[in-house]
Amino acid sequence: MNKNLVSIIMNCHNGDKYLIEAVNSIFKQTYKNWEWVVTDDFSNDNGKEILINISNNDRRVKYVEQSKKKNMF
Repeated sequence: MNKNLVSIIMNCHNGDKYLIEAVNSIFKQTYKNWEWVVTDDFSNDNGKEILINISNNDRRVKYVEQSKKKNMF
């Protein structure tokens, strides 16, 4: 049976304090046919390094660094 791909989309800005918890939650899911698209909105913490490391080690993770700061709120 073919399982549908589920896309998880997340934006991160200076969220390294909570990033590991979010990553663990995603990787603990029993449904395995997923991709995780995560964008970095000009963080100045360790989030960028964490996300690059994860994306380099798992092809399901797509890291996108914003080209300019997005003032969403």
